[in-house]
Amino acid sequence: MKTRASHDFLQLNPAAAEPYYRQIYLRLRAAVADGLLAPGDRIPSARALAAELGLARGTVESAYSLLAAEGYIEARGQAGTVIAAGLHAMSATPVDHAPRPAERLAPYDFTPPSGDPGAVPRPFQMGVPALDAFPRKIWARLAARAVRATGPADMLYPPPAGLDSLRAEIARYLQLSRGLSCAPEQVFITSGYRDTLNLAARALLKPGDKVWVEDPGYPPTGALLAAAGMQLVGVPVDDDGLQVGEGRRLAPHARAAVVTPAHQSPLSVALSLQRRIELLDWASRSKAWIIEDDYDGEYRYVSRPLPALKSLDRDERVLYAGTFSKVLFPSIRLAYLVAPLSQVQRFEETARHFSGGCPALTQGIVAAFMAEGHFARHIQRMRRLYGERRELAAAGLEAVLGKYMELEARPGGMHLLMRLRGRRSDRALAEKMRQDGMFGRALSECLLAPRAGLPPMLMLSFTNIDTRRKAQELARRILALLQPG
Repeated sequence: MKTRASHDFLQLNPAAAEPYYRQIYLRLRAAVADGLLAPGDRIPSARALAAELGLARGTVESAYSLLAAEGYIEARGQAGTVIAAGLHAMSATPVDHAPRPAERLAPYDFTPPSGDPGAVPRPFQMGVPALDAFPRKIWARLAARAVRATGPADMLYPPPAGLDSLRAEIARYLQLSRGLSCAPEQVFITSGYRDTLNLAARALLKPGDKVWVEDPGYPPTGALLAAAGMQLVGVPVDDDGLQVGEGRRLAPHARAAVVTPAHQSPLSVALSLQRRIELLDWASRSKAWIIEDDYDGEYRYVSRPLPALKSLDRDERVLYAGTFSKVLFPSIRLAYLVAPLSQVQRFEETARHFSGGCPALTQGIVAAFMAEGHFARHIQRMRRLYGERRELAAAGLEAVLGKYMELEARPGGMHLLMRLRGRRSDRALAEKMRQDGMFGRALSECLLAPRAGLPPMLMLSFTNIDTRRKAQELARRILALLQPG
């Protein structure tokens, strides 16, 4: 049995986003794949490695537990811990387990850049509301009250479909604000958009089904559906939203379509009334489902928010998906899905089998926040605030970058679209911005397939830019990245 005297491959990076136990786990696993560690090789005990790296023993034990659970290592009593037998067949090709910058800084990742713990969120970070404007005192009071009122019954497993009180409040809110007529039993509480989409896919779709997705669109939608075995059909988007006619040409018998009608993600255009009617007609005739992702429909600045697509649905073909991440705060991990009345039983069964339920305490706090009117007032305040911040951000960016870019005017949403002049690469600039500690998402990164003629554009959130001066400072940083050399 060999013992490795050197553990250079276990050098850890204190500035990395991954916690230490995860770094140890990834490095040991990569060492096996690379052939640096072979079956039978002894690795240090948790106590010895913790002392060598200056870490708590529990940190190393957490990494070793993961490796043992996956069959990479095994404990042999006094002989110590060794690389498990039977791993010689693994590829010795080096495997890069560290996420590339574009993956690590995806639109739904809110980790602050290395060495800058105060930068939460990153400048221009997508999907993050104005955290400085959230009514934390009200939230804290409601949370304290909910904790004090917790009884034994509240400590049991939460209902898979969600607390009745929250479901009722959501149904009431949607009736007043989005024009939806739905009963509380149609509302299913989920732990975020991915959970919502997973619930819908499990309840109504099966592997191999064709699904329309917007192209360009929200990357996690396609990733989740593809992982579930669906066949993605990228349907192009223009100024009127999803090109329904093109979808019919590409896959007339698709089983579902996932759309963002209020503010298309990422282009922020609204699905026109004619296209809405065409889409509903296709779903009705084809017996297909429409999943309406209304992630920020409340935020429209030139008129009242548009009614939801679901409000036009007369044949029960539309599933409405909403989220609290964009209107409250991302870490709440709470969203919801309104299922057609005819499918409630199927969704109840699916939720019972596949949903772990969302924390009842959090659901209770949100229900109280809505019942006492705080939620509606918060939305109204944020709509005014975002209208102001959008103007400040646009003015600051144009003052510095007007020669190099042009802002696309959109009626709503939580981000600006910056069209690059000339032959610049939006993907290259987005990557430079991420390396510089800012955030940038290139339009080309949201395409299902490469497309000629699409202008280079960046998506930049304005929700946490509170002054024109701040916007100008950030614009100067972008300007420096645009300079050659």
